[in-house]
Amino acid sequence: MNQAARRIGRTLALVLPVVLVLSGTLAVARVPWAAPDADTQVLTASAENASTRAVSRAPQDVLRDRLLAELQEKDPGAALTGLQEATEARPSLARHCASIARALGRAAVSKYGPRKAQGFSRPVCDTSFAYGVAQDAS
Repeated sequence: MNQAARRIGRTLALVLPVVLVLSGTLAVARVPWAAPDADTQVLTASAENASTRAVSRAPQDVLRDRLLAELQEKDPGAALTGLQEATEARPSLARHCASIARALGRAAVSKYGPRKAQGFSRPVCDTSFAYGVAQDAS
């Protein structure tokens, strides 16, 4: 009985891998890898063809856009207060304070005109807001 079990074991050891390989090959061969009609388009993902790309924005750009929107909704005084609070909360934004304040000054001139925009001026970021107003007024 022991010899019969060994013979069956050897036979299975030789035949089973062959059966598994053949059945796997046949299974893969039956999958419709190509579309039945040639007009069907195959879509592939690639970064080059992406219609929308994720763009990371710098914190100062996000702040500038938020403050410009606040200037349009409220007034330049509220935007300047927001700028001062943001630079106090995040000191890394202080480097960009002057350029943001100038942008706010130019936007204030566009909305209110040079005289009224100058009335909102205050010493945030070394009077850069006033410089932006004067720059856009001339």
